[in-house]
Amino acid sequence: MEQVLLVTGGSRGIGAATALLAARAGWAVAVNYAAHAGAADSVARQIKEAGGKAIALQADVADEQQVLAMFARIDAELGRLTGLVNNAGIVDVTARVEDMSVARLKRMFEVNVIGSMVCAREAVRRMSTRRGGSGGAIVNLSSAAARLGAPGQYVDYAAAKGAIDAFTIGLAKEVAAEGIRVNAVRPGLIETEIHASGGIPDRVAQLAHLVPMQRGGTADEVAQAIVWLLSPAASYTTMSLLDVSGGR
Repeated sequence: MEQVLLVTGGSRGIGAATALLAARAGWAVAVNYAAHAGAADSVARQIKEAGGKAIALQADVADEQQVLAMFARIDAELGRLTGLVNNAGIVDVTARVEDMSVARLKRMFEVNVIGSMVCAREAVRRMSTRRGGSGGAIVNLSSAAARLGAPGQYVDYAAAKGAIDAFTIGLAKEVAAEGIRVNAVRPGLIETEIHASGGIPDRVAQLAHLVPMQRGGTADEVAQAIVWLLSPAASYTTMSLLDVSGGR
């Protein structure tokens, strides 16, 4: 049976690295994007040129109807889902909590928490042996910020990732007997474009000295952990929160 994977936020950064690495491991990949169609198409094209199977799918994970339409297309074009990487996420410009608007907070949780939960819900409906599925694996993207709190920068993002940790633990226990493993990866300082959206494009260089390994990580280093957690090599691993943070 073909292994079918959805990577949300798969057009750039960790998501793109994960989609490409998973395809090399034999997964058919749905590359989700919110806005960067060209980048997502490029990832899908690279997979197909290497002999793999991929489609690019637009959906804002904060919009339930768009998520449902995306899953319907995966059902129709790739088949029954067996893997999900909840990678889509946002940060906002650095700010103190006292200066954060309710609109900012709502958007932060709608994308980073509710979006991940709705995608996981749809994945479980397709994977669970209780519902006729053949099992599967879900990997949520948390962050070292869930442990560190991100004071003075984005406590809202850290709080959202703390919610992802709790969600990972609860869902893992809930579906463990139904053939589904649920884990989270917590990246530390990683060289991706997300820092620019927070207004500090050189954040990794600024903070590398705080990392015991004295450097930022790469998207591919995080992808290696994600693809391992998706694989049969991690068959007895569920409910884990795996730090990929250079010791930070």
